[in-house]
Amino acid sequence: MKVTQEKLPASQVGLDIEIPADTTKKSYDRVIAQYKRSLNIPGFRKGKVPTQVLLNRVGAERIKAAVLEEMIQNSIEQAIKQESIDALGNYGLKDSFEELVERFNPGQALSFSATVDVPPEATVSNYAGLSITAEEVVYDPAQVDAYLEEVRSEQADLVPVEGRPCEAGDTVTADYTGVLVKDGTPEAEPFEGGSAEDFQIELTEGRFIAGFVENIIGMSAGETKTFPVTFPDAYGREELAGQDAQFTIVLKEIKAKELPALDDDFAKAVSEFDTLEEFRASLEEQRQEDAKAATKTNIAAAIRKAIVDCIEVELPKTLVDREIEMMLTQTAMQLQQYGIDVRQVYNEQNLPQIRERSRPEAETKLLQDLALREVAKLESITVTEDELNERVAEVKEQLRDDQDIDTDRLLEYVRDDLTTQKTLDWLQEKAAVELVPEGTLSKAEEDEAEATDEAEAVEAADATVDVTAE
Repeated sequence: MKVTQEKLPASQVGLDIEIPADTTKKSYDRVIAQYKRSLNIPGFRKGKVPTQVLLNRVGAERIKAAVLEEMIQNSIEQAIKQESIDALGNYGLKDSFEELVERFNPGQALSFSATVDVPPEATVSNYAGLSITAEEVVYDPAQVDAYLEEVRSEQADLVPVEGRPCEAGDTVTADYTGVLVKDGTPEAEPFEGGSAEDFQIELTEGRFIAGFVENIIGMSAGETKTFPVTFPDAYGREELAGQDAQFTIVLKEIKAKELPALDDDFAKAVSEFDTLEEFRASLEEQRQEDAKAATKTNIAAAIRKAIVDCIEVELPKTLVDREIEMMLTQTAMQLQQYGIDVRQVYNEQNLPQIRERSRPEAETKLLQDLALREVAKLESITVTEDELNERVAEVKEQLRDDQDIDTDRLLEYVRDDLTTQKTLDWLQEKAAVELVPEGTLSKAEEDEAEATDEAEAVEAADATVDVTAE
C-alpha cells in the first residue's frame, strides 16, 4: 500500500493513501460473500444467491459503501502502523464519503486522502521566574476551639427539660404530619414520607427545609402547632421540589445537651492522647499543616494559571474532546456519590450544551498539563523508583481490598502525578510569589465579574436605545 504523509496545522498529519487493485477486489468479494451467507432470499439457499440477484436486492451502492467503509478503516490503521505515526485514534476524510463511493470500482486501485490527529508539539519559554499572586491561608487558633466544641456536642448527653419552651440546640421528640397545599388549600392526605411519630428533631438551623426548625423553636411540651413551609426548588425529591406544604407538629418532649467537661478524661474518650494538652497540641499542629498545604495548593493553582502564557501549541480537537468526556465522567461519578440521578443532569437535550460550556476549561487544563510536561522535559525533572514505589504503596492502602487494580495504569498515573508536583515545586522555587490575605483574590474576581456584567448590561441597553432610535 502506497502512503504519503504531510504535516498539517492543528496537530494533524495528512495521509494520501493508494489501495492496490487486488485489495479492492478481495475486499469487495469478501463483503459479497458475507451478504450471501447472511441474507434470506426466497428461492435460494444461504450462500448460493447469484451475485446479480444480491445486487438487485440489496443495491450496488449500498454494498460498495460497506466495502469502502471497511477498506478505509483498515487502510488508515495499516498506514498509521506502516508510517509509525503516533495517532490519537481519530481520523477524517478530505473527500466526502459519497464521492469515494462513486469513484470506487472493485478491481481498480483507489486513492483517497485522510487526516489523523497526533499529539501536539508544544514550545514553552519564559517559565522560570514567573510572577504570581496567591492567597495565604493562615492558621487560626479559633479553629481548634471550634472543633473541640463540636466534638463535645457530639459526645453530649440528652437531659429532659421541663418548665421552659424549646430553644435552638435542643433535641425534641414530636409527631408531625405534612400535607401539600394546592391553590391555598391543604390536601386531605399527607404526602409520602410526610408524617412520623416520636421523631427526634435536633433544633439546628439548616438541618431541615427552611422554616421547619424555626417554627418549632419556642414551642412547649404538649403544644400543637400548624405552619406553612415551601420545599426548595433543588429539593432531592423531584415531586416535592418547589411545592408549598403545611406541617402540624405535636411536641412531646424537650431535651437539652449536657456537654462533657473539657478535661483529660474527655481527651482520652475521643482521641489517642492521655491529656487534653496533648490532644490540643496535636490538633494545632494538624491545623497548621493544613494551612500550609492549602497555601501551597493556592500557589500551585496560580502557577498553573500563569504557565498557560508560556506555551505555544495547537490543540487537536480529539484531545480536547477526550478531556471534556473525562471531565464529565468525573462529575457524573461525584454526582452519583451524592445520590443524584446523573440522567437528570446529563440528557440528550442539554449534553451538547454542557460539552461546549466545558470546552474552555478542558482546553485550559490541557495547556497547563502540556506546559508542565514540557518544563519537566527541559529541566530533566524525573521521579525515582523509590519515590514511585512509596507513592504507589500509599495509593494502594487507600483503595478497597476487593478493588481491581490495573498496575500499569496505576504506575503511569502516579508517575505523572509526582512529576507534575515536582515540576510545580521547581517553578515555585524560581517564581516571585506574592502572598495576599485569604479571600483577597476571590473578592477581586467577584468584583471583576460584577463589573463585566454591568458593562454588558449597559451595552445591551445602549444597543436597545440605538435600535429604537433607528
